[in-house]
Amino acid sequence: MFDLFKKDYSVIAPMSGRVLKLSEVPDEIFANKLAGDGVAIDCSEDIVVSPADGVLSIIFKTNHAFAITLDNGVEILVHIGLDTTKVDGEGFERIAQEGGRIKAGDPVIKIDREVMKEKEYSLITPVLIANTSRVKNIEVNTEIDVSAGQDVIFTYKVR
Repeated sequence: MFDLFKKDYSVIAPMSGRVLKLSEVPDEIFANKLAGDGVAIDCSEDIVVSPADGVLSIIFKTNHAFAITLDNGVEILVHIGLDTTKVDGEGFERIAQEGGRIKAGDPVIKIDREVMKEKEYSLITPVLIANTSRVKNIEVNTEIDVSAGQDVIFTYKVR
């Protein structure tokens, strides 16, 4: 009954491309929501931006993924591509610095799409709420084309 008074939070597209359901991701961990809940984006450009305001809590050593801790305690994980840990950082350039505050739309990582294409890595990128126990009512926007830093890919309420 009191859910009516709880605020809806939005997460914007960290990259341009087509939004997919997690069940469409050709990776069991993401498709079965074992790493979190959200959507995936079939990336079509080079720059990955922050999907929300918060603290850039971690950028993986290989620059293929990063997490943001929001002020409401929700942790958003952006995992750029599938199996991209295997490139050991090649093709990813860190733009932002780990540990600092970041705003939605701020650039975080630059992708060298030619390296990914040459190595035959998919740039389907899961964008997840990693700590799903903190949220409810995740509403995803899939089967749409989005622009980085502009379009909402999902909304949620905090428990």
